[in-house]
Amino acid sequence: MTHLLGAVGAGDAAARSRLWNLVYNELKVMARHKLAKERPGHSLQATALVHEVFLRLTAGDQLNFENRRHFFGAAAQAMLRVLIEHGRKRRLPFADTPWDASERLFGADPSVGLTRDGARRLDEALQELQRTDPRKAEIVMLRYFVGLTSQETAQLLGVCRRTVQIEWRFAKAWLHRKLSG
Repeated sequence: MTHLLGAVGAGDAAARSRLWNLVYNELKVMARHKLAKERPGHSLQATALVHEVFLRLTAGDQLNFENRRHFFGAAAQAMLRVLIEHGRKRRLPFADTPWDASERLFGADPSVGLTRDGARRLDEALQELQRTDPRKAEIVMLRYFVGLTSQETAQLLGVCRRTVQIEWRFAKAWLHRKLSG
Protein backbone atom coordinates (compact mmCIF):
# COMPACT_ATOMS: atom_id res chain seq x y z
CA MET A 1 0.00 0.00 0.00
CA THR A 2 2.88 2.38 0.74
CA HIS A 3 4.14 1.88 -2.82
CA LEU A 4 0.66 2.57 -4.23
CA LEU A 5 0.31 5.71 -2.13
CA GLY A 6 3.63 6.96 -3.51
CA ALA A 7 2.58 6.20 -7.08
CA VAL A 8 -0.77 7.98 -6.60
CA GLY A 9 1.10 10.94 -5.16
CA ALA A 10 3.23 10.99 -8.28
CA GLY A 11 0.09 11.21 -10.44
CA ASP A 12 -0.21 7.57 -11.58
CA ALA A 13 -3.90 7.13 -12.52
CA ALA A 14 -3.60 3.34 -12.66
CA ALA A 15 -2.19 3.32 -9.12
CA ARG A 16 -5.13 5.46 -8.00
CA SER A 17 -7.52 2.82 -9.34
CA ARG A 18 -5.57 0.00 -7.65
CA LEU A 19 -5.55 1.96 -4.38
CA TRP A 20 -9.33 2.44 -4.62
CA ASN A 21 -9.81 -1.32 -5.08
CA LEU A 22 -7.51 -2.05 -2.16
CA VAL A 23 -9.05 0.33 0.39
CA TYR A 24 -12.71 0.46 -0.68
CA ASN A 25 -13.99 -2.32 1.57
CA GLU A 26 -12.11 -1.05 4.62
CA LEU A 27 -13.40 2.48 4.06
CA LYS A 28 -16.92 1.09 3.70
CA VAL A 29 -16.62 -0.71 7.06
CA MET A 30 -15.37 2.53 8.64
CA ALA A 31 -18.27 4.46 7.09
CA ARG A 32 -20.87 1.96 8.26
CA HIS A 33 -19.43 2.04 11.77
CA LYS A 34 -19.45 5.82 11.83
CA LEU A 35 -22.96 6.10 10.41
CA ALA A 36 -24.22 3.57 12.98
CA LYS A 37 -23.45 6.23 15.61
CA GLU A 38 -25.55 8.81 13.78
CA ARG A 39 -29.27 9.40 14.30
CA PRO A 40 -31.64 6.88 12.68
CA GLY A 41 -32.63 7.76 9.14
CA HIS A 42 -29.47 9.75 8.45
CA SER A 43 -29.67 10.73 4.79
CA LEU A 44 -26.01 10.09 3.98
CA GLN A 45 -25.30 6.50 2.98
CA ALA A 46 -22.04 4.63 3.58
CA THR A 47 -21.27 4.36 -0.15
CA ALA A 48 -21.66 8.11 -0.69
CA LEU A 49 -19.55 8.84 2.39
CA VAL A 50 -16.77 6.53 1.16
CA HIS A 51 -16.78 8.09 -2.31
CA GLU A 52 -16.61 11.63 -0.89
CA VAL A 53 -13.81 10.70 1.50
CA PHE A 54 -11.77 8.99 -1.23
CA LEU A 55 -12.20 11.97 -3.55
CA ARG A 56 -10.99 14.30 -0.81
CA LEU A 57 -8.03 12.11 0.04
CA THR A 58 -6.84 11.67 -3.53
CA ALA A 59 -7.65 15.12 -4.90
CA GLY A 60 -4.90 17.57 -5.67
CA ASP A 61 -1.36 17.29 -6.81
CA GLN A 62 0.27 16.86 -3.41
CA LEU A 63 -1.08 13.52 -2.20
CA ASN A 64 1.46 12.56 0.41
CA PHE A 65 0.62 9.67 2.72
CA GLU A 66 3.54 7.91 4.32
CA ASN A 67 1.82 4.55 4.84
CA ARG A 68 -1.42 2.70 5.48
CA ARG A 69 -1.74 4.07 9.01
CA HIS A 70 -1.36 7.65 7.82
CA PHE A 71 -3.91 7.11 5.03
CA PHE A 72 -6.58 5.59 7.29
CA GLY A 73 -6.01 8.24 9.96
CA ALA A 74 -6.61 10.90 7.32
CA ALA A 75 -9.66 8.94 6.13
CA ALA A 76 -11.13 9.01 9.65
CA GLN A 77 -10.63 12.76 9.86
CA ALA A 78 -12.09 13.29 6.37
CA MET A 79 -15.11 11.15 7.29
CA LEU A 80 -15.73 13.28 10.34
CA ARG A 81 -15.48 16.49 8.32
CA VAL A 82 -17.88 15.19 5.65
CA LEU A 83 -20.44 14.26 8.32
CA ILE A 84 -20.16 17.67 9.98
CA GLU A 85 -20.51 19.48 6.64
CA HIS A 86 -23.46 17.28 5.69
CA GLY A 87 -25.20 18.16 8.95
CA ARG A 88 -24.55 21.87 8.45
CA LYS A 89 -25.85 21.85 4.87
CA ARG A 90 -29.04 20.14 5.98
CA ARG A 91 -29.30 22.52 8.98
CA LEU A 92 -29.71 19.61 11.31
CA PRO A 93 -30.09 20.21 15.01
CA PHE A 94 -26.80 19.94 16.84
CA ALA A 95 -27.74 16.64 18.46
CA ASP A 96 -27.65 15.02 15.02
CA THR A 97 -23.98 15.76 14.46
CA PRO A 98 -21.08 13.36 15.14
CA TRP A 99 -20.49 15.00 18.53
CA ASP A 100 -23.88 13.72 19.71
CA ALA A 101 -22.42 10.75 21.54
CA SER A 102 -20.00 12.67 23.76
CA GLU A 103 -20.77 10.26 26.58
CA ARG A 104 -18.90 7.56 24.63
CA LEU A 105 -15.83 9.75 24.73
CA PHE A 106 -16.05 11.02 28.30
CA GLY A 107 -17.90 8.19 30.05
CA ALA A 108 -21.34 7.76 31.54
CA ASP A 109 -21.41 11.21 33.12
CA PRO A 110 -20.36 13.70 30.42
CA SER A 111 -20.05 16.92 32.39
CA VAL A 112 -18.99 18.59 29.19
CA GLY A 113 -22.33 19.29 27.55
CA LEU A 114 -21.35 19.78 23.94
CA THR A 115 -23.03 22.74 22.33
CA ARG A 116 -22.17 24.12 18.91
CA ASP A 117 -19.42 26.09 20.63
CA GLY A 118 -18.40 22.93 22.47
CA ALA A 119 -17.97 21.07 19.18
CA ARG A 120 -15.69 23.85 17.94
CA ARG A 121 -13.75 23.69 21.21
CA LEU A 122 -13.47 19.89 20.92
CA ASP A 123 -12.08 20.26 17.41
CA GLU A 124 -9.57 22.86 18.64
CA ALA A 125 -8.60 20.63 21.59
CA LEU A 126 -8.04 17.67 19.25
CA GLN A 127 -5.84 19.85 17.04
CA GLU A 128 -3.84 20.93 20.11
CA LEU A 129 -3.49 17.31 21.20
CA GLN A 130 -2.29 16.47 17.68
CA ARG A 131 0.43 19.13 17.98
CA THR A 132 1.54 18.10 21.48
CA ASP A 133 1.12 14.32 21.32
CA PRO A 134 0.32 12.98 17.84
CA ARG A 135 0.02 9.35 18.94
CA LYS A 136 -2.59 10.13 21.59
CA ALA A 137 -4.53 12.18 19.05
CA GLU A 138 -4.33 9.28 16.63
CA ILE A 139 -5.59 6.91 19.31
CA VAL A 140 -8.60 9.19 19.87
CA MET A 141 -9.30 9.23 16.13
CA LEU A 142 -8.98 5.48 15.79
CA ARG A 143 -10.85 4.51 18.96
CA TYR A 144 -13.60 7.13 19.04
CA PHE A 145 -14.13 8.24 15.47
CA VAL A 146 -13.23 5.06 13.57
CA GLY A 147 -14.45 2.72 16.32
CA LEU A 148 -11.48 0.38 16.53
CA THR A 149 -10.93 -1.72 19.62
CA SER A 150 -7.84 -1.33 21.80
CA GLN A 151 -6.34 -4.42 20.17
CA GLU A 152 -7.05 -3.23 16.62
CA THR A 153 -5.62 0.19 17.42
CA ALA A 154 -2.51 -1.38 18.94
CA GLN A 155 -1.94 -3.53 15.87
CA LEU A 156 -2.34 -0.58 13.53
CA LEU A 157 0.03 1.61 15.58
CA GLY A 158 2.55 -1.16 16.25
CA VAL A 159 2.34 -0.88 20.05
CA CYS A 160 0.97 -3.14 22.76
CA ARG A 161 -2.70 -3.08 23.73
CA ARG A 162 -1.88 -1.85 27.24
CA THR A 163 -0.12 1.22 25.79
CA VAL A 164 -3.24 2.06 23.81
CA GLN A 165 -5.44 1.63 26.89
CA ILE A 166 -3.23 3.88 29.02
CA GLU A 167 -2.91 6.58 26.34
CA TRP A 168 -6.65 6.40 25.55
CA ARG A 169 -7.48 7.06 29.22
CA PHE A 170 -4.98 9.90 29.34
CA ALA A 171 -6.30 11.48 26.12
CA LYS A 172 -9.91 11.31 27.33
CA ALA A 173 -8.96 12.92 30.65
CA TRP A 174 -6.89 15.57 28.89
CA LEU A 175 -9.75 16.41 26.51
CA HIS A 176 -12.25 16.47 29.34
CA ARG A 177 -10.05 18.90 31.31
CA LYS A 178 -9.58 21.12 28.26
CA LEU A 179 -13.28 21.24 27.50
CA SER A 180 -14.54 21.68 31.04
CA GLY A 181 -12.35 24.72 31.57
